[in-house]
Amino acid sequence: MKTASKKEKIIVEELNEEVEIASDKEESSNKVVNFIKSLIPYVVIFVVVVLIRTFLITPIVVSGPSMQPTLKGGELMILNKLGDFERFDVVVVDIGYEEIIKRIIAMPGETIACEKGIIYVNGKMQEDKYGSGVTFDFEKITLADDEYFVMGDNRQDSKDSRHIGPVKSEAIKGTTSLVLFPFSSFGNIE
Repeated sequence: MKTASKKEKIIVEELNEEVEIASDKEESSNKVVNFIKSLIPYVVIFVVVVLIRTFLITPIVVSGPSMQPTLKGGELMILNKLGDFERFDVVVVDIGYEEIIKRIIAMPGETIACEKGIIYVNGKMQEDKYGSGVTFDFEKITLADDEYFVMGDNRQDSKDSRHIGPVKSEAIKGTTSLVLFPFSSFGNIE
């Protein structure tokens, strides 16, 4: 058997080093790929949460006394961004500089007025089972095809359509009826 020359030994050692370097690079590349693969479920979860929050539901916090006794300040609720709006739905309205929570009293195309504390929609007396306190009189308003008249349940302490005017449908962010917190208030509201 022939012994390897120094030159052959050097070539073999260089080849072994290149194989080790290639193996290290491949191992390093595999670590990066495995790391990226491990992140994919978290990225998917993040995207799903963002989509749900943007287009379906989002948490909101009640601010102020305008919806008392139905809702109290500080209550955490869920805003449903899907669906149509109906009379007496509790909705969140973006009025430009803030979002307010109110109840729909009159629908697009209807007329609304208040005389001697009684609300009239399309000339018919409206049962005001949600309102508390005195409702101050206001003259007849005719709503456009994309406008709603909203009021707080606390009729004496509410900045609503009586002050800001009718709200456009695109200003309504969604409906809310589920109180999540505090747990003593947990459940659906009317």
